[in-house]
Amino acid sequence: MRTIIDGGCIVNEGRSFVGAVVIDDDRITEIKEGSHHPRGNYDRFVDATGCFVLPGVIDEHVHLREPGLTRKADMAGETRAAAAGGVTSFLDMPNTVPQTTTIEAYTDKLSMAGDRCRVNYGFFFGATKDNHRLFAELDRTRVPGIKLFMGASTGNMLVDRRESLQSVFKACADLDLPLMTHCEDTAMINKNMALMKERYGDDPDITHHAEIRSAESCFACSSLAVELARQFGTRLHIAHVSTARELELFDTETSSAILPKITGEAVISHLWFTDEDYKTKGTLIKCNPSVKSSADRDALRRALADGRIVAVGTDHAPHELKDKQGGCAKAASGMPMLQFSLVAMLTLADRGVITIERLAELMAHRPAQLFSISGRGFLREGYKADIAIVKRCDPWTVTEDVILSKCGWSPMQGQSFEWKVEKTFCNGHLVYDNGVIDDDYRGEELRFRLVDTPTMK
Repeated sequence: MRTIIDGGCIVNEGRSFVGAVVIDDDRITEIKEGSHHPRGNYDRFVDATGCFVLPGVIDEHVHLREPGLTRKADMAGETRAAAAGGVTSFLDMPNTVPQTTTIEAYTDKLSMAGDRCRVNYGFFFGATKDNHRLFAELDRTRVPGIKLFMGASTGNMLVDRRESLQSVFKACADLDLPLMTHCEDTAMINKNMALMKERYGDDPDITHHAEIRSAESCFACSSLAVELARQFGTRLHIAHVSTARELELFDTETSSAILPKITGEAVISHLWFTDEDYKTKGTLIKCNPSVKSSADRDALRRALADGRIVAVGTDHAPHELKDKQGGCAKAASGMPMLQFSLVAMLTLADRGVITIERLAELMAHRPAQLFSISGRGFLREGYKADIAIVKRCDPWTVTEDVILSKCGWSPMQGQSFEWKVEKTFCNGHLVYDNGVIDDDYRGEELRFRLVDTPTMK
């Protein structure tokens, strides 16, 4: 199949220009600048005039809930939402049932994904208190990195004793595997929760969530992670940074090709909402770490532009609505964001928070670089044709009938956008086309650390 995407504004590697992208089967074979498309015979001609042609979004942080939690979500349903949102690849977290903390569970999850996922997939291996020796048995070309819960987890996946943490950080450093951490100080959170229960009862109102899951608990734990990463030389990526103070821990990007060894991620919930929104959204925006103040949100937005935050994910974590009932103690934490992340970030670009070129870096280029995803994340000749075509449009509003996640709700309900995803190509295949999803298509397993590991030109 030979396809040409012609006449759109191509956004890639810090530039935007009118041109054409030629795809042969699953790969990009030509990128031509200018208003005259390359000559040749094409099986499919896509007129992208008036559209922006972006590298497909790589969401580095999702919870698709399969296996074991499929009443909330599953791979098939959530990857349909991904395709509709311009997301062509995702990296899933290990806190499923069973946990992805053994070689057998990891292999089973990969096999399962091949039958279910409409877009490309990869899975983090989960750290526990005592499984760091298994890291060396992993195929480094099939795993993006290790996920470590330093807080906001329970049982064997909560790793907060210093001795166990040191073992994980050292093992990752020895193997040169990126370590993504969830950083909240559990002891501080438990103390805050006990105090709030004394004041307000067994289930404090959601408006107190940011006091319980406090900025101080985030900074204390993130600081410890940075300390250990420096001690062992670990490639550390702190997930869902939520506070202004944590930004002090990161350097700005000094090179487009070489990222700092210690980096931070922001997610849509902390870039979009503030603690004032608890009054109207309630527990729909309850997540861990908590949504915090407008000053924290504004600082995170500034850090998108100055390079202290290097990547944007979603922490897509669907729950059934019945699980979101209650307050700080009883309501589940997490929200579905996968389908609307790209249009939300395009809206922030319209508001002057970032440029559209920076958006491509944060949502595609940098995730590919951080985890050495081979042959993806850029619009380049020879790379896989993972492409999102987006267009400005008349305002439309997120309503229940447009939500594709299995849980059937979104904290974005009622929000109006002036962008829409027109088409999504995954490995050169048109998996989403103006509201129509090809449910017969299956994405590919992502590969890591091969010879075509991406760098910026």
